[in-house]
Amino acid sequence: MIPAGQFILRPYQPSDALDISAAVRESTETVGRWMSWAKADFNEYDAACWVAHCMQARAAGTAHEFGIFASHGEFVGGCGLNQFSSLNNLCNLGYWVRQSRQGIGAATAATLALRDLGLGRLGLSRIEIVVAEGNVASIAVARKAGATHECLARNRLQLHGKPTAAHVFSFTP
Repeated sequence: MIPAGQFILRPYQPSDALDISAAVRESTETVGRWMSWAKADFNEYDAACWVAHCMQARAAGTAHEFGIFASHGEFVGGCGLNQFSSLNNLCNLGYWVRQSRQGIGAATAATLALRDLGLGRLGLSRIEIVVAEGNVASIAVARKAGATHECLARNRLQLHGKPTAAHVFSFTP
């Protein structure tokens, strides 16, 4: 577990699947606009598959995915370091927060904790946050966390099957 302000980051466990699926379904209007996987039919099986994938990736050292939990245990959202490049010693940092808990600082707290994990313990040279153009809330999180805005890259992401421009932010030591 990693402390993150008033939140705790914890690796996903199989018992989280029900809470994850409920949070995703609750958040299709907000998270689903920017994350193609966040659909109204996202179910407990989908969440269990995600948890299994995260556990395998953690064991292989290819990703560090976490649930964001309130101090009393409520599932608030997810975050992680993924898309590692060993050649370039960098990775991607991503986050999402369930609709009913957006705006309480969870994404920013998680971002700061993951920045410290990546640049500190993992010894990375660079962490990127890539945010679809128009995702004002996520851009605000990256800025509030102190990430450097580098560019607006054309066709940087695929969003709902279409190439989409995205802002690239970074953390470096």
